Amino acid sequence: MNEIKKEVMHVGEMASGAALTVPVYRIKGHCDAPSVYIQANMHGAEVQGNAVIFQLLELLQNTQINGDITLVPYANPVACNHKNGEYTLGRFDPITGVNWNRMYHFDESIIKPFVRECIGKKNQVIEANFKKLMIESIEEKLNHNIYGLTTGQRIAYQLQRLAHQADYVLDLHTGPISSKHLYCPEYAQESAQYFDIPHTLLIPNDFDGALDEATFCPWWSLQDAFAELGIEFSISSASINKESFTVELGSQEQIDLDVALEDAKSIMNYLQHKNVINTTDYRPKKMTRYGCYLKNYKAFYSPMGGMVDYLAEFGQPLAAGEPLARILRMDNYGDGDPLHYISLDKKVIPILHFASASVNQGTELYKVFSEYFEF
Repeated sequence: MNEIKKEVMHVGEMASGAALTVPVYRIKGHCDAPSVYIQANMHGAEVQGNAVIFQLLELLQNTQINGDITLVPYANPVACNHKNGEYTLGRFDPITGVNWNRMYHFDESIIKPFVRECIGKKNQVIEANFKKLMIESIEEKLNHNIYGLTTGQRIAYQLQRLAHQADYVLDLHTGPISSKHLYCPEYAQESAQYFDIPHTLLIPNDFDGALDEATFCPWWSLQDAFAELGIEFSISSASINKESFTVELGSQEQIDLDVALEDAKSIMNYLQHKNVINTTDYRPKKMTRYGCYLKNYKAFYSPMGGMVDYLAEFGQPLAAGEPLARILRMDNYGDGDPLHYISLDKKVIPILHFASASVNQGTELYKVFSEYFEF
């Protein structure tokens, strides 16, 4: 049985002086192999990832571990405890209004100076030095910012410091009412088939503050900077392989331990493929897999206020003209049309929808794959 070490990471303080803490679980690998970092619950209502980390820990206890594994549930203690009545809020920092998952750091200006210093060096040396640079850049933000940090930045940077130490990063999230889907860098599309997730969003090399971007964009930018000089440095090679994903596990405000076990086995598929663990117990499920480039992942906003009956089935292609939803307008009853059917004039795959049936005009009703493809 593998030894699982638990640490408590202090990520801030409340007004009362009470410490904000995050649990960190580590399993030491037994050989020179890739490492992985997995976190959950950066957004307060997105709790299923904690159940998946529990099931992963249960599975990993009796699995041969090649590379180091770090798992962090309850990654954001502020958001986890941000309740309003019976609901967990915790998607945005209540002080600044910023999305908790948009506070990570990447300064692209450090790439080209680093590349100039590395011309002629071996790839393994470049990899080690760049990883060191990434960690040092976060240390600088944490410890030497004369104007201080917001609560969210302090939490995010400490999590990012852990993530930069790994080769593979998985950030576990959920949607409002959602199907399972995967955010995947475009260059890592082949790896998406090792998750039991039928819908994949392919992300370009554009940093917008999320953890997956903060950990794959630097490596992608490094590869591109070398390529501009005619030097090959591949981050998808056998010797150097860096990938980061946001794994969307379904809907928020609920956990299901049985489903979490299936999700954990899905992640074990990927870890087995990447040689982080040594086992043959896991195989990806056979399924139709759909891909969509991020630019074609479209939000559909309600054309009117009212009460929404969501009709479209998640994850299944919806033909042009077929209804996404119908909106009940009781104010129109008796002197107008109380029911309005909402559809699109092109085929799409609905992925998630708004959590409430009560919507204002302009509310984001659905997010859909448009211009999707099978892979």
